[in-house]
Amino acid sequence: MPELPEVEVTRLSFADAIAGARVRAVRLGKPLRWPLGVAPEALRGQSIGLAQRRGKYLWLPVGEGGLLMHLGMSGSLMFGEAAGPLGPHEHFELETDRGSLRLNDPRRFGAVVWSAGLQQEPAAKLLAGLGMEPFDPRFDGPHLHAGLSGRRVAIKQALLAGDVVVGAGNIYACEALFLAGIDPRTPAGRISRPRCERLAQAVRGVLAQALEAGGSTLRDFKNAHGVAGSFQMQARVYGREGQSCFACGSTIKRIVQAQRSTFFCPHCQKR
Repeated sequence: MPELPEVEVTRLSFADAIAGARVRAVRLGKPLRWPLGVAPEALRGQSIGLAQRRGKYLWLPVGEGGLLMHLGMSGSLMFGEAAGPLGPHEHFELETDRGSLRLNDPRRFGAVVWSAGLQQEPAAKLLAGLGMEPFDPRFDGPHLHAGLSGRRVAIKQALLAGDVVVGAGNIYACEALFLAGIDPRTPAGRISRPRCERLAQAVRGVLAQALEAGGSTLRDFKNAHGVAGSFQMQARVYGREGQSCFACGSTIKRIVQAQRSTFFCPHCQKR
């Protein structure tokens, strides 16, 4: 599933190129998770603004409103010259006078939804439960500690919930917990203030590294120009079950938490 780094890498790969363009046509393929919410012809001739990101959502200003996009489980956006009819897995196309933006999503869990603004429905409802952005200066140890206080769920699951901080998806939560030296099974409410500070720094650091590497490509993620990410090649624990820990030489373990694989070093990471 594309996580925050992949979504941000996607945004950066087309945002400047499409900003200021005019919509020529909107084409729809098979239905996505939610309906577009506006007649495609109503967007024709509208000006496009600079794409923004909130969590794993992209917001593309169009005219007096905008399109809220989500890549779902397997979606990707491609930007370039118009390439004829939509393919079998292409379900949305925004054709402009500067190029065509297409959503390819084999599993169709993605979405493109029209909203009059980020503070109006349906965008406001979809974004309401999102936590703080990891690169927000206010995201620090005290914020994380306050958000985790009283939670009995394991810290790995608390990070994945995204209501305290967004962006720590499965790969990045595993990596951040390793850097912070925290066992992923530790109850979230038991993480001390000093450990929360280390974890906040680790989350921010891991996500910054992932952005520099173009995100992670485990299966089919590519940016809007077809370039794959390489962060998975830098992973310290994720996907390394049975291999030696780079820090201590112990064997990396894999467990399942809430139906998601968790990788960790039982020697370096403490409860």
